Amino acid sequence: QVQLVESGGGLVHTGGSLTLSCVASRSITSFNSMGWYRQAPGKQRELVAFFGSGGITHYTDPVKGRFTITRDNARNTMYLQMSSLKPEDTAVYYCNAGEVATTTPFVREYWGQGTQVTVSS
Repeated sequence: QVQLVESGGGLVHTGGSLTLSCVASRSITSFNSMGWYRQAPGKQRELVAFFGSGGITHYTDPVKGRFTITRDNARNTMYLQMSSLKPEDTAVYYCNAGEVATTTPFVREYWGQGTQVTVSS
């Protein structure tokens, strides 16, 4: 069973920065995709940033230019560097990893437990 453990959330003022970490229980190079999602109170979970095919990074428009997704394969860790934080970035941030397997279930998705990010105005 794959485990993803997030850390790094907290309370910051508007304009502040935080870096989230997601440590996987196995090599992150084995996943077909990895990314960060967030869920604000009363809202649906939304994709924030992810590594797609070939390691190309993608970002949702509201975070472009402010957030950076990176990874350290040797440490089995993915990061989300967040700067110029806004109150609307307040949410629980989740780490996600996906893989296509050769046995059922063929498509597998894993989630961390989430880390709270709160941006005060």
